[in-house]
Amino acid sequence: MATGIVKGEQLGEDALLADSAKSEPFPLPKNLEKFELSYSNKLSEEEIFSEVDHKYSRISKSGDAKKINHISANTFLLADNFYGLKKLAEDHTGKVSLIYIDPPYGTGKDFQSRSLKHAYKDVFGTTAWIEFMRRRLILMRELLSSEGSIYVHIGHQMLFHLKLIMDEVFGENQFRNLIVRKKCSSKNYTKNQYPNLNDYILFYSKSDSYTWNQPTVPATEEWINKEYTKTDTRGRYKLVPIHAPGVRNGETGKPWKGMLPPKGKHWQLTPEKLDILDQNGEIHWSKNGNPRRKVYLPKDKQRPITDYWDQYRDAHHQSIKITGYPTEKNLGMLKMIINASSNKGDIILDPFNGSGTTIHAANELDRKWIGIDQSFTAAEATLKRMRHGLEKMGDYVNGDNTEKNQDLFSGMDEKPCGSKKATFDFIVDADVFKKHPDQIKLLASI
Repeated sequence: MATGIVKGEQLGEDALLADSAKSEPFPLPKNLEKFELSYSNKLSEEEIFSEVDHKYSRISKSGDAKKINHISANTFLLADNFYGLKKLAEDHTGKVSLIYIDPPYGTGKDFQSRSLKHAYKDVFGTTAWIEFMRRRLILMRELLSSEGSIYVHIGHQMLFHLKLIMDEVFGENQFRNLIVRKKCSSKNYTKNQYPNLNDYILFYSKSDSYTWNQPTVPATEEWINKEYTKTDTRGRYKLVPIHAPGVRNGETGKPWKGMLPPKGKHWQLTPEKLDILDQNGEIHWSKNGNPRRKVYLPKDKQRPITDYWDQYRDAHHQSIKITGYPTEKNLGMLKMIINASSNKGDIILDPFNGSGTTIHAANELDRKWIGIDQSFTAAEATLKRMRHGLEKMGDYVNGDNTEKNQDLFSGMDEKPCGSKKATFDFIVDADVFKKHPDQIKLLASI
């Protein structure tokens, strides 16, 4: 396995390359030179931040509209998210702790709910999609606090385009992870290409100092048996090296018990601390005199969640409770993300709200939240979910014997997750209300 080192730790000469005799005749850009995507109608940030005329109304359950000047947390906003994000900037710039979005993937398809209601069109051309996303990501960046993070859920179609946009908007140094999520089972086979089982999440932070609560899962018995293979009177343990890559000139580079660290490495601890471990019986000596440290299995061992998520699949059996909205994501996944990248009382934003999974999870976890969507089908799914709860997937398939579940937070798993009531404002772009008053009143009455 190749191991990276800093320049000061290099022991050998630089590798000989063919270009030492002759290199390509055309110069490359400078190493620190920044890049930008170039295309027509690419707005400057000044143009994106320019003032626009847009007004909003709070809609009561009876359908009455009251004009408002400010949008507070715990709001579902029916509007184009470009205008909605600009409105939020008036009061929430630098105050949002976490943004999760599941935008259109650039599939070229239309999407409808299980009840066959049209939800949205995903028909942007490549360049149009790039600029559509870039404008909104710039507005999102300004809303994030200095400790904030953003997760963007995307399919394979626009993943690499999105990475370039995120690097341009947030800075490539703020990239944290490319997460692979297994979205479906291995039955999703195709004839002429590899099965498409995964989608992806790009995780960026606003700065190097960001909120992070390491998410973990309990270690399985299978993993423990494979990892902790030895036992003594203290319990199960595994053996790990006591050295690490890199040369050191301090204490950790000095001899211990008459031996130096392996070439190109240093001791993980000072010789004095290694002596203490040895005296406590926590150093294992092989027949060849090779020392390794004993690491004992702790009680209730937890494992960090990695960047491969195979436990958060889309709804896949009849008992799972959902809204029926297309592309609805796993509630447990959103809870994990929110716990990892925010704290209680923080503001969570989802400008591509869809069926409301993000704001549902945020409300249950005692966060404040704001959801934005322009789809009336999304608004219907969200208002039903937040006011009346979820229904089993089979109820949408069969259409009969629908068992209403009044507990909003029964969750996507088999056991209840609490019963925290969702109290929120339903706010609509004033122009939308003017053009579609009857439809808005129907939504408000849900």
